[in-house]
Amino acid sequence: MFSWLRGRLGRLKSERTLPPNTRVYAVGDVHGCLGPLNALLAKIEADATGFVGAKVLVYLGDYVDRGPESKAVIDCVLAGRDGFETRAIRGNHDQTLLDFLQDPNLFREWRDYGARETLMSYGVVPPLFDNEQAFAVARAALLTAMPQRHLDFLAQLPFGFEIGDYYFVHAGVRPGVKLAQQMPEDLLWIRDDFLLSGADFGKIVVHGHTPTEAPVRRANRIGVDTGAYVTGRLTAAVLEGTDCRFLSS
Repeated sequence: MFSWLRGRLGRLKSERTLPPNTRVYAVGDVHGCLGPLNALLAKIEADATGFVGAKVLVYLGDYVDRGPESKAVIDCVLAGRDGFETRAIRGNHDQTLLDFLQDPNLFREWRDYGARETLMSYGVVPPLFDNEQAFAVARAALLTAMPQRHLDFLAQLPFGFEIGDYYFVHAGVRPGVKLAQQMPEDLLWIRDDFLLSGADFGKIVVHGHTPTEAPVRRANRIGVDTGAYVTGRLTAAVLEGTDCRFLSS
């Protein structure tokens, strides 16, 4: 009896849906990889041909670092796609770039995450020396090189948002905490406490942040970071009604 009940509850919890006539394409971590992004967007546009309804293109954060074309990736995201509503979420790498612009000494932390590639994508020479003066020079050069619309884009990125029974966020959520009360640090950085949890979060959480060989679908979450900067494979979850499938570059 109890096994039947658990099975029934599991089915009910997995029957989450989107508003009628809505299709969402949720794109994982791009990390400065313009080629895979363009390839995936072409697949998304082809997939959406003939769909009559609201088409929402969601980016789950981490536009910068690691790959060589962070600047071009942000340009691409800002350009949008005809016929799609675009929503972009803040990632931990995007936040780290903003933190560096506030305090250049944080370069010591950022450099391990792909800072050099991001700086070079804007034509800025990375710091040659490990000292505060070199970090300040790089910060000043980046502020000069970055278009204001890029700065505005990064500064205004939300930490998450909801559509229907889905919650879109970069890293995940803290189990046991209501979605409206989640801390930004968890939304940007959490891993095992979220990934290993079987809790019902109230909505299915769609996230990136933790690379996996293939996209992951669980009863309570969907993960779409397939390590584009290493594998060349950028993935999107395609959500419609109660259905979920995947597209990859």
